[in-house]
Amino acid sequence: MTQPPQQPPHPDEPSNTPPGAPNTPPAPPAGGFGAPQDPPPGGFGQPTPPPADPFGKQPPAAPQQPPAAPQDAPAGGYGTPPPPAPGSYPTPPAPQPNGYGYPQAQQPGYGYPQGPGQHGRPGMPQQAYGYPTQPMQPQYGAPQPGGRGGTGGKKFSTQMQIIVAAAVAVVLIIGAGVIYSATSGDGGKDEASSSGSTGGEGKGGEDSGLAGGSEKVPANTKSKVAFQVPQPVVKDIVQVEGSWLTDKAYVKTGIDGINGYDRDKGTKLWSVPLPGEMCTTSRHVSKDYKTAILFRETKPTKEKKYPACDQVGVIDLAAGKLLWSKSVTSATGGDRPVTFDEVTLSGTTVAAGGTSGGAAFKLADGAELWKPKTGADGCYDRGYAGGEALAVVRKCGTYDSPQLTVQALNPTTGAPLSSYQMPAGVEYAHIVSTKPLVVAADVGDTAGDGSGISDFFSLDAATGKLKVRIPADAEKYAGDCDSTEVEKCQNMAVGNNRLYLPTERHDGTSEYGDTNEVVAFDLDTGKLLGGRADAGDRNILTPLRMDGTSIIAYKEAPYDKGGQVVSIDGETFKQTTLMENPDDEAIRKAEKRFSVGSAELLYSDGQFYMAAPAVHKPSSYSPDEKVYLVVAYGTG
Repeated sequence: MTQPPQQPPHPDEPSNTPPGAPNTPPAPPAGGFGAPQDPPPGGFGQPTPPPADPFGKQPPAAPQQPPAAPQDAPAGGYGTPPPPAPGSYPTPPAPQPNGYGYPQAQQPGYGYPQGPGQHGRPGMPQQAYGYPTQPMQPQYGAPQPGGRGGTGGKKFSTQMQIIVAAAVAVVLIIGAGVIYSATSGDGGKDEASSSGSTGGEGKGGEDSGLAGGSEKVPANTKSKVAFQVPQPVVKDIVQVEGSWLTDKAYVKTGIDGINGYDRDKGTKLWSVPLPGEMCTTSRHVSKDYKTAILFRETKPTKEKKYPACDQVGVIDLAAGKLLWSKSVTSATGGDRPVTFDEVTLSGTTVAAGGTSGGAAFKLADGAELWKPKTGADGCYDRGYAGGEALAVVRKCGTYDSPQLTVQALNPTTGAPLSSYQMPAGVEYAHIVSTKPLVVAADVGDTAGDGSGISDFFSLDAATGKLKVRIPADAEKYAGDCDSTEVEKCQNMAVGNNRLYLPTERHDGTSEYGDTNEVVAFDLDTGKLLGGRADAGDRNILTPLRMDGTSIIAYKEAPYDKGGQVVSIDGETFKQTTLMENPDDEAIRKAEKRFSVGSAELLYSDGQFYMAAPAVHKPSSYSPDEKVYLVVAYGTG
């Protein structure tokens, strides 16, 4: 789950626009993309004892003297949070393995909070997506010891021959002008079976109903390509982040604006031009299909090569209209517009933030609601997270010694409802969910893999108190958060008062294929629960979103199979197949061009959309190769 930082640091804070081409991914680390990276020296005291190995291995012995860490900060206001008091964080007890190779559930010890928690937010047909700072994942089926990247082991040589042969084949196929059609073959049955899965023969129906969610099993789970949107030709790289679903349209950002397509046929329904390039978007959508965006004030010119991301706007996804857009000046004064880094939506409030300031607006008309307070202490709102509630990561201190506070906010006034001070050694905090309030952070840069996660923090949004801190060993779990942004975590889901995480890919029983599982942590106790969803040999499961009490997940298939979309029961972990993509060579090769670590993946009502968040100039090695911005699949 390695992900290089998205932006280089400013002397005081990472800037919105790095030097060079805008939003250009950084160079790969030494050793190439996917090479294992050692964690930096030092870190946050001594390491927290990790939870039990999800693969059935015993955890290493815990340090004899765990480090002291600050306790929860009391509720605070806009200013600098109060200093931490001595104490320690509640950490889940080391579980014991059970007969399934997973830890046996234990009762929490003294001081562990009890009682039920809040349910997670209901799944919208959207999921988090980010700028493609990760390289294309290796062809699936290749052993990847030690994480999603990396190679090696006794299986390397033979498998690489298969991968190279597959790569050559796809170039030849595309070069010959193969066009993906909606009537392409259906594909065959996947040899890898999943525990509790249904629809393996492409059959759905009444006996394959789902519990706890709104999604239904299609009568025929075999999919066909519904439509493709070719990638536009550009001279460099253009960010086209943003894709959403309404009841009638699939909406995707293009290089000149936002376009709405018929969900079934791909016919363009409408287009909204924008004066400049898209910067970032909110994944949240209101009940009447409105969402928030950030875009540049103008297109690049010789005089102004990198226009600022200072325009906040709201798009009506049903009507195909830009309802309003505006810029604001800093709360500290001056005429220069604020440059925003992130935008989100919660209820009827749009909140945008960044290093130079923030503001909140009414969703309906853009009327300004509030601005965060700033002062001589240098504190500012780093970014907001929305959904069912609104929360903020507020940063104080210096670049070398930052102090972050997570606050639940009143969306209408911006007043803090509660505050939690993150431990020292946290440079960036990422809000995974606002209700329940779950935060991810790389404490002391101990994760060592660029994922931005060494621990999860389950917080009581009403009081700001820490319920439990959940260590998440980066070598075991494949969650990922953007290195700097507050609300861009992916490959995970929160619901049923649980955090659902995929494990890293590891050896399966097949000679030439990896596998993984989806596991769950209790957000009150931090316990790793006993159940799990197995991907099956040569398959990799990645959670996309919640659907009521179930998880919608994408199942990456090996190089010779099409992928699947499955529903995972949040209690029993039983899997139900919702879609099986074609095995036809040209179609599956196109599917595998979308890296699960960065692509925008949306599933709803028997339709699955895969889209790129950025477009690049044609490859010099294969300039005539057909590349798609969007590939859509449908069942029926």
